[in-house]
Formats: sequence, structure tokens, C-alpha cells
Amino acid sequence: MQLTLEFGGGLELLCDSKKIHNVNIEQHNGEDKTNLIKERPEMFMKGDTVRPGVLVLVNDCDWELSGQLNTSLEDKDVVVFISTLHGG
Repeated sequence: MQLTLEFGGGLELLCDSKKIHNVNIEQHNGEDKTNLIKERPEMFMKGDTVRPGVLVLVNDCDWELSGQLNTSLEDKDVVVFISTLHGG
């Protein structure tokens, strides 16, 4: 399954400063997977989910409306992660 992952609001800095990633998601049986988050994963994840303050959109729809971690993804979906936390 092909997905487009977009990172914004500063989260792209955690992914080698690259905003858009086209990835192929396949079923892996015990194989290692490549992690796009290269540094400071605590800025993106909290426990087993995305940390509060990170807006997640699946095809421009807030994932909170579609079940968060239970959201079904399909081939060619676009998932956007935007940090809403800003320094000041």
C-alpha cells in the first residue's frame, strides 16, 4: 500500500528536514522497519500514539473524527502530521 506522509509545523525537522515522504507499507513478519523519525521521537510520540499537540489529518479529515488509531488507511491515502505547539 502506497501512502504519502507529510510533516509540518516543525515536525519535518525530526525527519531529516524533509516534509513529504512517499512510503510503501507492506506486511512484515518480524522484519525490521525503517523509522522516518530520525531524532527526538518524544516530540512526535507519547506511549503508543501521537503526542497531544500533533494534529493528524487523513485525506484532509481530522483523524479524531475517524477513530484515531482505528482509522482505516487505503492505498494512496495522504496522512499529514502538523505540530500545533510553538515556542514563544
